[in-house]
Amino acid sequence: MADDEQEGEPTPAGGPAQGEPPLPPQYPPQSIAGPPWASPMPGPPPMPAADRVHAAWQRRVETDYIFDYWTALGWTVLTLGIYSFYVFYQLVRRLRDHNERRVELFDAALAFAWEEAGRRGLQAELTPSFQRASAHMDVLRRMTRDFRDPVIFVVLAVVARGIVEFIAFILLDQDLVKHDRSEVGVEYELAVMFGRFGQTVSAPDQARVKGQNNYVGRIVATVFSLGIYLFWWYYDQMIVPNLHFQTNWVQEDSLAVAVHALR
Repeated sequence: MADDEQEGEPTPAGGPAQGEPPLPPQYPPQSIAGPPWASPMPGPPPMPAADRVHAAWQRRVETDYIFDYWTALGWTVLTLGIYSFYVFYQLVRRLRDHNERRVELFDAALAFAWEEAGRRGLQAELTPSFQRASAHMDVLRRMTRDFRDPVIFVVLAVVARGIVEFIAFILLDQDLVKHDRSEVGVEYELAVMFGRFGQTVSAPDQARVKGQNNYVGRIVATVFSLGIYLFWWYYDQMIVPNLHFQTNWVQEDSLAVAVHALR
């Protein structure tokens, strides 16, 4: 297993997003006095938006854990199955932390874009893009409140091995589908905004959004194969998010470069 850092030159990816989400009802359509995706919070002045983007970008080495399936399987066999609990912990933990980090990255990038649009007199023109991004951000923020405590899931797995994995794998797959669908929308709007600022930010490929697994079929296959199919399910839970993270890094790199160029 290894944690991969990818901070190289960005490469463009993708085409336009499909359709547009409804405008969030709390946003005043005629007002451009403040960021349309967030409400003011009490307390000390926040970190500058550009610094927040950079900090969230750098944190991916902490959140976006990359699995090597064969290494994980080898350690599981050598430890007579004990290592599999660590694997299960990381499967739950990394998707939770990845979503939280992406919410912070997007929020900071939108704040920076709003400020830059103000400096260029483009806030009125770009308000529809901010509104659409706001609707997607609402979905991503709600996901951070879902119960995904990896320690509790591991404890439950010790007590009810097999059943808990089924439940967790279904939840994690649903999370990934929902997360990817919403973040594609935010990525597309950011690409549009920064394009108006003269900077290239990689647009997402709509085709990357995965469909949900056939959960009933996978459970039946696991039962009738006497647990052998669960090895494939574990593999899928490792490799698909690996690819998701690495795809995100391409867009993140181009976004970080664009913010640095404009700050």
